[in-house]
Amino acid sequence: MDLLTSLTPLEGGWSGETFLAEAGGERSVVRIFADPRHAPEAAEIQAALLRLVRGLVPVPEVLEVRRADPVAGTPPLLVTEHVAGVRGDLLLPTLDGPSLTRVGEALGRIAGTLAGMPQLVGGTFADRELRVAPYDLDLTDWVASHADGLAWSEDDLLALRDVAAAAQTRLDTVGRVSLVHSDLNPKNVLLDPDTLAVSAVLDWEFSHAGSPFSDLGNLVRFDRRQEYVAGVLRGWVTLRGGADDEALELARCADLVALVELAARKDANPVAARAHDHLLAIARRGDVHALPSD
Repeated sequence: MDLLTSLTPLEGGWSGETFLAEAGGERSVVRIFADPRHAPEAAEIQAALLRLVRGLVPVPEVLEVRRADPVAGTPPLLVTEHVAGVRGDLLLPTLDGPSLTRVGEALGRIAGTLAGMPQLVGGTFADRELRVAPYDLDLTDWVASHADGLAWSEDDLLALRDVAAAAQTRLDTVGRVSLVHSDLNPKNVLLDPDTLAVSAVLDWEFSHAGSPFSDLGNLVRFDRRQEYVAGVLRGWVTLRGGADDEALELARCADLVALVELAARKDANPVAARAHDHLLAIARRGDVHALPSD
């Protein structure tokens, strides 16, 4: 079928890049990698990641990968199966306490599964073989590199650097890296509304090799409801071991990487604005667990 003439835009992902395709009663999802910010092999990298984790984490099946065709002027495409389900960010607000714990535990197990998939070095995936382009990320340097975007007072920046230095010291005790989804939160998860089982984890474009606690930190960044957080920690610790409080501390430390990057572009979208206020509270209180309302 001609995918480019039978597409309906879907919410989520990069704006205007994800579409529902239908033919002969069959549905599929088409991701078009037209934005120049994408790596040249982005479609093939995401396909490789989906194939790597399939069977360990619920993800859509890869149906087709098309490379860019410079002659025809068409961008790379990734075609996957269409998975039924409700986005977690839409379903979770309707759930009671026990159901929140149940979903949280399922998501924690997914984060724990990814944290158990080791990588040799931290970095970004460079090609369809999932070779890693290494980088060294130190939180204090990370804060300094985003200082202009944050546009904070010197006192607030110094406070954040102190938090970052302490967090980096904690993270240095981990001593390993793993596969990281890097955007693992309810909006990128499809749930069965009847069973609350996870149908699929979507949007792997930010995946990399990094801290085993990064995805855990993403899951509990904004949603602090006790039942949900308890479930997430239970699911993660059941697979990876350790104590809940230790895992949560390391998760908050690892999540500073994403919070700093988001906060530095606070005018981009509501999530970035929320991250900015969240990070400012952390800096001013000197506590990775702080919230703006504290």
